[in-house]
Amino acid sequence: MFELYGHLLSRKIILGTTLGAALFFMAVGVIFWGGFNTAMEATNTLEFCISCHEMEENVYQEYTKTVHFTNRAGVRATCSDCHVPDPWVHKVVRKIQASNEVLHKLLGTIDTPEKFNEKRLTLAKNVWRTMKETDSRECRNCHDFSTMNPEDQAGRARKQHLNAMKAGNTCIDCHKGIAHSKIHDKLTDEEMEAMEKPNPDHIRPIAPQWAAFEQGKSASDAAVAEEATEATTESTEAPAESTTDAAPAKETTAAPETAPATPAPASSSTSGSAINWSGVEARTVTLFYPGQSSMEWVLGRDHGGKRAFTSGDRCFDCHEEELVDIGNKIVKGEKEAKVGNEQENMEPTLIPGKRGSFPVKVQAAHDGNNMYMRFSWADTKHTPAPFVKGGKMDPANQVKLAIMLATDDIEYADRAGCWGTCHADLRSMPYAPDNAAISASPAASLNSADGITKYIAESRTEINMKARNGALGGWDKVKDAGELKAAMEAGHYMDLMRYKAGDKASENGHILADRTVNNGAKTEFNATLNKGTWTVEMKRPLKSTKPGDLNFDMGTVYNFGFAIHDDYTNARYHHVSLGYKLGFDNAEAEINVQKK
Repeated sequence: MFELYGHLLSRKIILGTTLGAALFFMAVGVIFWGGFNTAMEATNTLEFCISCHEMEENVYQEYTKTVHFTNRAGVRATCSDCHVPDPWVHKVVRKIQASNEVLHKLLGTIDTPEKFNEKRLTLAKNVWRTMKETDSRECRNCHDFSTMNPEDQAGRARKQHLNAMKAGNTCIDCHKGIAHSKIHDKLTDEEMEAMEKPNPDHIRPIAPQWAAFEQGKSASDAAVAEEATEATTESTEAPAESTTDAAPAKETTAAPETAPATPAPASSSTSGSAINWSGVEARTVTLFYPGQSSMEWVLGRDHGGKRAFTSGDRCFDCHEEELVDIGNKIVKGEKEAKVGNEQENMEPTLIPGKRGSFPVKVQAAHDGNNMYMRFSWADTKHTPAPFVKGGKMDPANQVKLAIMLATDDIEYADRAGCWGTCHADLRSMPYAPDNAAISASPAASLNSADGITKYIAESRTEINMKARNGALGGWDKVKDAGELKAAMEAGHYMDLMRYKAGDKASENGHILADRTVNNGAKTEFNATLNKGTWTVEMKRPLKSTKPGDLNFDMGTVYNFGFAIHDDYTNARYHHVSLGYKLGFDNAEAEINVQKK
């Protein structure tokens, strides 16, 4: 028997190697491989990663506060899940690279929190660069477009994931700072743009479950919109309690209540209106509180949707479903009030109890000569502004309604609506100039007695979008009179119509270099406040030769947006809509002006 085994083991099989030698080296290989692989896996554990105080005292403490550490599903992504590749060859390469990190530990390069923070941006850029080059390979071990369920995602996330698949963006382009402290705000604008530039090699086929969202919305979106409407209705019935600890100003708490401003005589479908509104389709539009967000913010580095916006996406596409949540957070001054990937405190000056959003029922019709619009919304209880004597910023006007319309000729009007008129240097905004600066500037010729009012980019030679280069905006960079005249003649302005509850005369004007009113064709407003509901109806000629008036064409789709100042508010303390598309006898338009 032993002779037989000996004979088998001495038999030569490949390249003169005996079977015995092959079995010996195989056993050695298994032992070596097992030991090597065990050692590698031991260095992949969370315990090993934080065994040095450089990691335990810094990034680990940040990581424990994130969703990757604790979440409702109970699934934890540890250090190695994000920083060590799963494919064996890439894993070995990463372990070899780690020897450099061990060297720097021995040298004491980052052995204190102070030293670590000095190197933090460099360390982060190394990780971001690797993730960019590998198409966020480690992220996609758990998160992959092909296995995502878009039905369960917010509209903004759904839209950006579709954009990423089509353009070649990868996870790290949008999701920096999700497991550790924010540091990418230290990048220059040029570095940020280069780092987030799409890579055509990362373009991938659209997974089947995403196909329904490429051209439009799924049926579930209608349900989401309905839920948002119900939520806003509830918020108007029971305004949220204030989350601020600051007591209102003394004069506010003692402010006497005055009778509401008497609105103009009203029209309705049953009391003399030119239109029978019962047969006109309605759209419910959510108005939300924007705080200090401006066009400079939309186009700035702190807006996670900047890239999508500049490439053509509308605010409506990404944010329509989440306006209730956005408004409620901004109005409370919460840090989580974000529109994009960054946490931004959009409202530092709070009005306790102010509602964050509310639904408005919008109807539109025409009779061949005039356009009619009807707006209905719930009134709100008075919430005094603690920073204004008497608590009312505009005591003469309980509500104001402003409507803006523009063609696609106005920059960004196609995606932002009337938002293009809101800038960071308007009165009550963060970079508003003081009276001395206005008086000393050639721009003092503007209608600026009460501060800088709305303007559009077409009226300025330059608008600063980067806070690192000085004050945001371009209030004092006004084009000369000849250029402004040419812009007016070319129709490069926002058509503006405004109702003020305390004034008998309606306003019709435009916005170019500033807000100019009462230069257009006669526009009529009728309004009522009945059983807690405001109803405002507007009548405006379809054709006009007045400066600043759009001469409506039945085949053109216009950009439409509106804002409501309720509860005696003024300036930026209003509620605004996103930009909508308005068309005449156009069933595909979001606001359809029907022939009646």
